[in-house]
Amino acid sequence: MLDVTDFEPVFFAPFVSSAMAVERDWTDANGHLNAAYYSLIFDNAFNEALALIGFGPHAIKRRTTAFFTAETHTRYLRELSSGVPVRVTLRLEDYDDKRLHIFETLHHGSEGWVAATCEQVALHVDLASRRAAAIPDSVLERISDMRQVHATLPPAEGIGRSVVMGGRC
Repeated sequence: MLDVTDFEPVFFAPFVSSAMAVERDWTDANGHLNAAYYSLIFDNAFNEALALIGFGPHAIKRRTTAFFTAETHTRYLRELSSGVPVRVTLRLEDYDDKRLHIFETLHHGSEGWVAATCEQVALHVDLASRRAAAIPDSVLERISDMRQVHATLPPAEGIGRSVVMGGRC
């Protein structure tokens, strides 16, 4: 497998995940994607984006750190059923020396409409101590490059929302 440190990544605004599809086993008794699997799809897309900055599966074996989810806010906007193709767009909203703030949008893979969004803060953690740790400078450089590209995007629809009654039903 090619190591991301062997080349300079090209960042697009937003990052677009690989194509995925809703698996039959991911649907619930209501016939739509179960809430837990929205998280799985968002997590898979985030892992793809992490690979671009030097934290893919190949790097985890070499590093003694990883990114852990610290907080999420998911909005479920439209149902997805078994077999439906999906893609996730991801934008890096902000970062510091220990955290990433991302916003992901789950799209129907062929029609493009938005099924869900997920806003997340991920914490860089030392795996031995299980405590927050500074992100290595080489990775911070890539994060900075990604952020510069993503800063050109208009504000994300729904970012920064709190959980309140009175939303659309």
